Amino acid sequence: MKTPRILAAAAATIGVLLVAVPSFAHHSFAAEFDATKCREFTGTLTKLEWTNPHGFFYVDVKDAGGDVQNWSFQTYALITLRRAGTDRQLFLDNIGKEVWVRGCVAKNGRPNYAAAGSLKFASDGVLRQMGQLQD
Repeated sequence: MKTPRILAAAAATIGVLLVAVPSFAHHSFAAEFDATKCREFTGTLTKLEWTNPHGFFYVDVKDAGGDVQNWSFQTYALITLRRAGTDRQLFLDNIGKEVWVRGCVAKNGRPNYAAAGSLKFASDGVLRQMGQLQD
């Protein structure tokens, strides 16, 4: 009758590990983004991922050579954005329109990835806080 005990122990171990998985996903700003490499981006909003724990929006940005690069920007938690008056529909209404973003790039060198600090839609010109700015 060792098999039921072994299976129960294995199931309990797997259960504990599954509960711990979400805690590995959370991180601090400083762990992932470089506060010494913040800059401004201007481009066209192309896509939105309104997912927990952080939202992501994508912007086509022209580089110095005129080539277009699609940048991904991570936001605050969605509940924080909603409490500040920034909702999903606002992003959707601005897909295909110009935006200005201040963000800090990833520490690990991941290309075209940054934490958004502030965002301004050309459609209304209102400066919105999207995340931490460390500079």
